[in-house]
Formats: sequence, structure tokens, C-alpha cells
Amino acid sequence: MAKTKEIETNEIAKIELDNEFGEVEIADDVIASIAGLAATEVEGVASMNGNITRETLAKLGIRNASKGVKIDVQENLVNVSLTLSMRYGYSIPKTSEEVQKKVKDSVENMTGLSVSCVDVRISGIELDKE
Repeated sequence: MAKTKEIETNEIAKIELDNEFGEVEIADDVIASIAGLAATEVEGVASMNGNITRETLAKLGIRNASKGVKIDVQENLVNVSLTLSMRYGYSIPKTSEEVQKKVKDSVENMTGLSVSCVDVRISGIELDKE
């Protein structure tokens, strides 16, 4: 397995592989999309930033999956900030912790970057439409 070294460039997280194959560059929007999609997979999360749901993502594709997600790549670490709405009846602390774990694991597994923190901001509560 190749070792990686992460450095910050203009809106690109650049990973230099220590082998003969070259380098891989990952745009911040890609990292933000991974984080947004991971967050919406957690039960109790209604939407990202109040209006992106799994159903909407399925219709629109993943172009808008980064809505409500801010990524900051500094030296060897990625900081993720999420703004989301919760479903009524779910524990905010429990669900937020699950979101933090899911986002951290997804970003680290898919990109090879280290996540230093995942900040979650709850912007609203949504009722189920039944």
C-alpha cells in the first residue's frame, strides 16, 4: 500500500503517491459530496442545508450533494462542517454523533485523507409528511 502525503492547493486536495504511478488530485467539491452523501445516509437526517434529500439527489445526480457542506484542507488534515435538518423524534446528540462517524469514515476510506473534525450544525427539524 502506497504512503500518501497531503498538501493544500487552490481548492484541490493533492495526494502525492510514493510510487512510480504518479499523483492523484481530489477536488474539494468531491470531498464535500462524499461527506454530504454520507450524512444523508444516517437515519434521522432529513436533509442537508434544509433542502437536499436522498430522493432529490437520486433525481439530480450527485452534483448538488455538497450543499450544506464546507471543507477545509489544511496540511495533512480535512475539517468538515455540515449544516443539516433532522427528522422530528430523533435524538439530536445521538444522530449527530452517527453523522460525524459516518462522514469521517467515508471521507477517509474513499480519499485516503485524514479527517480531523466533523462539525455538525442543526438548522431545523422536519416532520414526516404522513
